[in-house]
Amino acid sequence: MNNPDSLQRRDFLKKSSLAAAAALLATNAPFNLSAAPASKNKLPEWKGFNLLDFFSPNPANSREGTKEEYFKWMADWGFDFVRIPMAYPSYLKFDRTRNILPEEVRNIDTEATDKIEELVYLAHKYKLHVSLNLHRGPGYCVNAGFHEPYNLWTDQQALDDFCFHWNFWATRFKNVSRKKISFDLLNEPSNREDMNDQHSKRGSVPGDVYRKMAIAASEAIRSVNKKHLIIADGNNTGSTVIPEIADLDIAQSCRGYTPGIVSHYKAPWAMKDIDNLPEVKWPGQVGDQYLSREMLEKFYEPWIALKNQGVGVHCGECGCYNKTPHDVFLAWFGDVMDILHTNQIGFALWEFKGSFGILNSGREDVDYEDWYGLKLDRKLLNLLTKHV
Repeated sequence: MNNPDSLQRRDFLKKSSLAAAAALLATNAPFNLSAAPASKNKLPEWKGFNLLDFFSPNPANSREGTKEEYFKWMADWGFDFVRIPMAYPSYLKFDRTRNILPEEVRNIDTEATDKIEELVYLAHKYKLHVSLNLHRGPGYCVNAGFHEPYNLWTDQQALDDFCFHWNFWATRFKNVSRKKISFDLLNEPSNREDMNDQHSKRGSVPGDVYRKMAIAASEAIRSVNKKHLIIADGNNTGSTVIPEIADLDIAQSCRGYTPGIVSHYKAPWAMKDIDNLPEVKWPGQVGDQYLSREMLEKFYEPWIALKNQGVGVHCGECGCYNKTPHDVFLAWFGDVMDILHTNQIGFALWEFKGSFGILNSGREDVDYEDWYGLKLDRKLLNLLTKHV
């Protein structure tokens, strides 16, 4: 039986730690990095790519699968990490001619999950760490494209189903070392007015609500293996640290998309009026703001402070849509990479092959190199490997 005094002391220390973290990491608080000694990142400085094999909620719309040679190229180039963002409906059985029902959210299609498992072990063959992520979890996704039957932040059934899925994946990889696999709870959480309209008004998830989700999901995962490694994406679509969970054994994941006018220039899913945007520059005046490295340093200050507090930090997504001029992209991204690397924070480019990737990006202003029949953006690869 636990000693009551010990329990009270533990509770006091927990609350004190949480209060201190909240005071330090509140997004509107000033940061004095020179006053906080730099410390080694609790997470490895993993560097790699997002793989979108299971990103679509409908398998019929999925992309061409990742080939084994892609993993070989990654390893040969010095990368050691892949993140697999999954849409939970992609591995379910239900009638896709209509909206999913809450009672169908646990109808696992084992043939589909076997394919995900095969991809994970194929990455392990080339010594790549795999981070499994629910890009679409029951009741929430940062993107539209699928009708959610409930709201993760307000409906207990959604949270229960969310935990069911994480318990399933934790069990699938029960005996896999945390050096090889991690579980990234939910992609880019936010509190949105309409869960099925990605352009509806949104903001941060209330801290206590985020904490409730993180604790429930981590318990579902660690009930299978208490050593499983867990990561939580930053609040407000990955942009802000989560002081409310800084006392938990959960790492946090930031983003490399700031400012969005550079990273998502003319991206139709991110901007409503893509035909009337100002010319994008880096550095330089764009619309009503001046874009510069100083802006990036200010954005990453809370994440660096979090890392220095002993919470593991990784940049789970970064990169730039193919409509941003290539020279602007590389100038901006060079600053992003330098800030992350200087602070021992790893990254995962969105994506390996596609409009954000190093292969077949579809950019019209790149002198591509032929790479086994694919179009390689050598300048981007060189920028990435400079920090590997």
